[in-house]
Amino acid sequence: MPTPPLEIIPADETQLIIVQDLAHRTWPATFQNILSPDQIAYMLELMYNLSTLTQQVREKGIVFILAKEGTDYLGFAAYETNYNRNPATKLHKIYVLPQAQGKGVGKTLMDYVIRIALQHRNDALLLNVNRGNPALHFYKKVGFSIIAEEDISIGNGYLMEDYVMEKKLH
Repeated sequence: MPTPPLEIIPADETQLIIVQDLAHRTWPATFQNILSPDQIAYMLELMYNLSTLTQQVREKGIVFILAKEGTDYLGFAAYETNYNRNPATKLHKIYVLPQAQGKGVGKTLMDYVIRIALQHRNDALLLNVNRGNPALHFYKKVGFSIIAEEDISIGNGYLMEDYVMEKKLH
């Protein structure tokens, strides 16, 4: 039986529970060699509880998209156009289930966000990535470069140690 095509669909508020589930299924594998289990649990609760996700959509205008193959959700991304009133789109989140990595899901999510950015006349795509995250190589491969380092205190004694990356779209 052929594999169903990969669809990218905007998530409505009722689908934020799918985003939450995907985060809980991707984060442990993504961050197991970077963050402690306690920090992973803390950050998942902080960033992916349903009220926080809903607030991001309603108050910040963040759009969540889902990668779906048949009835299976394989990953998600979240973006915000005209970030900080600049002609740039911020890719806040992009995660793909470990078993779906290497199959073009991340690139398909990224291409979708780039199309939206260009529709909004944004000339750059921005993201933050943990300085130890292996995804750093993926971002460089698809045209991002490091433009800054940023350390963000998130409470409970934890610090996010990120690179800020940019991909020019023109």
